Amino acid sequence: MTDPTAPPVPPVPGVPAALAAALEAELPAAIELRHVLHREPRISGDEADSRDAVAAALFTGASGATGEVTGASGATGDVTALEPVADTGGMLRLGGPGPAVAVRAELDALPVVEQTGLPFAAVMPADHPAAHVCGHDVHVAALVALTRAVAAAPGLLPTPLLAVFQPREEKAPSGAADVVAAAAFRAHTPAAMLGVHVQPELPRGIVSVRPGAVNASSDEIEIAVHGRAGHGGYPHRTRDPVLALAQVVVSIQQVVSRRVNPLEAGVVTIGQMTAGTAPNVVPAEATARGTVRALDADRDEILAAVRDVVEHTAAAHGCTGEMRVVPNEPAVVNDAGLAGAVAAFLGRRRRGEHAPSPTGLALDTLFRSCGADDFSHYAAGEDAPPVPSVMLFVGTADPDAAPGTAPGLHHPGFSPDDAMVGEVARALLAAVVAAGHHLAVPSRPQESR
Repeated sequence: MTDPTAPPVPPVPGVPAALAAALEAELPAAIELRHVLHREPRISGDEADSRDAVAAALFTGASGATGEVTGASGATGDVTALEPVADTGGMLRLGGPGPAVAVRAELDALPVVEQTGLPFAAVMPADHPAAHVCGHDVHVAALVALTRAVAAAPGLLPTPLLAVFQPREEKAPSGAADVVAAAAFRAHTPAAMLGVHVQPELPRGIVSVRPGAVNASSDEIEIAVHGRAGHGGYPHRTRDPVLALAQVVVSIQQVVSRRVNPLEAGVVTIGQMTAGTAPNVVPAEATARGTVRALDADRDEILAAVRDVVEHTAAAHGCTGEMRVVPNEPAVVNDAGLAGAVAAFLGRRRRGEHAPSPTGLALDTLFRSCGADDFSHYAAGEDAPPVPSVMLFVGTADPDAAPGTAPGLHHPGFSPDDAMVGEVARALLAAVVAAGHHLAVPSRPQESR
């Protein structure tokens, strides 16, 4: 039975109409900001210009000199400046004291030559390419729209909002790890952390949220096989590291299929191999680089098994093998309670049918992938107490197209259309409202048996 003395759990209201309207009013300006960010991308560690463009969009006046956040309706929030964090990042808090719901958006682009053909495509020097081909420009523009809407319609969220414009998602050292360890971030008492990512593996019109692991851990590996150099016509006088490395690459693919529970996900990828300087010379060394990812599988066990294969396969060919691990991100693990609250809000049912969605998107609770994201550091609790976190995915794929036929994340041709700014912003607004009510409502007591 449920404890009769427990406080009643009030129903979760919907998104306030005034706040939803304020968000819609901000979308045209947010799309223009998306064009600015896309046209002038900055790679990891060089995001100061992008951060300043965000500040200019948030604050009144191009320079932000007036020190106010002004929504499209003319209402003004109580924020005076972007607060610096993680070198080239910035934060904004709206609302009074107490625990806040934080929302992360990534500032950085990738070192890729863009091939989208968009009228606002990046034009970068060939020796310093950069492009927003992972959707970060959409995420940032959506968070700016949300932040300005909250400033334009103050007092309508159940908790304060902390907008985090994070650098260095795409490259170590991790911007998320630096943010979560920063005293300035912790001073805002973030009680929930939300992130969102556009996802071409999901059809357009879908927003996905589920508890547990939704993105894999990712570690880089560097393999070196050392042999004995010599003439290509006298292979018996050599110890061929190229042949040994080729066998290593083939054999480590079997780590997942034979050393990992088939009900658990993991993947080993080799993306680079280097050896030799001439076609008729057996070199002394061959090297490879790749990644090891674990979703449900044990991260350390996979890495240990790959190392075993490297060392023993090389030895079987008369060579020596070694592997260096460059740790990157742990898995993104959605907090069960927070994810459940957000999913329930996005997919509420009435008499067995879905209620009208506060986002206009249909709810999915199944999607997850072996992609990686440094958003995982917020919940990992490595250098600071963990923050309950949830990553949402918003679909971009044409529902009528065959899966995988359109450019995916990090492809030079990937670029969601401008309407995705609104879809991501609406999903974030609904998630912020749901998270705020989740934090405000006492936990239900355990039922006795």
